Amino acid sequence: MSDGTEIELICGDCREIMAGFESDCIDLTVTSPPYDNLRTYNDSSVWNWDGFTEIAEQLFRVTKKGGVVVWVVGDATIKGSETGTSFRQALYFKEIGFNLHDTMIYEKAGTGACGSNYSYWQAFEYMFVLSRGRPIAVNRIETDKPCVGGGSRLKRDGGKRRETRKIKGKMQKLNNIWRFSVGGGVDTKHPAVFPEKLAHDHIISWSNEGDVILDPMMGSGTTGKMAKQLGRRFIGIEKDEEYFEIAKRRIL
Repeated sequence: MSDGTEIELICGDCREIMAGFESDCIDLTVTSPPYDNLRTYNDSSVWNWDGFTEIAEQLFRVTKKGGVVVWVVGDATIKGSETGTSFRQALYFKEIGFNLHDTMIYEKAGTGACGSNYSYWQAFEYMFVLSRGRPIAVNRIETDKPCVGGGSRLKRDGGKRRETRKIKGKMQKLNNIWRFSVGGGVDTKHPAVFPEKLAHDHIISWSNEGDVILDPMMGSGTTGKMAKQLGRRFIGIEKDEEYFEIAKRRIL
């Protein structure tokens, strides 16, 4: 990203585009791959293991030390068995040098019946939070519930009864299971848009104002829209021309 440029959108193959980036230039990536070819994406993407490893290695190279990659992914079920691609990808990220900083869950509200009649309905995706060393930016989001502390009081029989009390001025933090409506109620004409609040909350959590945010598989531009709103710089790459134009309209 050149000096003074807040938003940079590029239509092309992210493997080729990222190869032209300098090393250690990205603070945070928030993205979701096509995983297991569950969507056709206008037939513009052929997703396979070789393509994944190229992208993963480029992400490691361009991520700053202390930077983070949020990888939102799920598995297909083929012939009665989940593929396990998510786990395989997480382990490969570790193999090339990333820390698996947190394994988070995106619980999808309002999915209805989804999955096999021989298992429980599928209602979540993984959000792997990968870091190059210890993350520099960690801004854990607070809930509206106060923190509580423990005390003790002697019972009449000499035993102790534990009690809790609110800690003034301190609120509880979110846990690592986040629940959002599928698509967040936004109609983008993209087959697999993730919720705006999902991108918003990860950007808040793992970056600071002015940081450079990347989405190498930008889709309809949700990460970019949220990055702009939150005062971050953004680089978005999308191969499909139709989705690229949708992203431009949403972000610029």
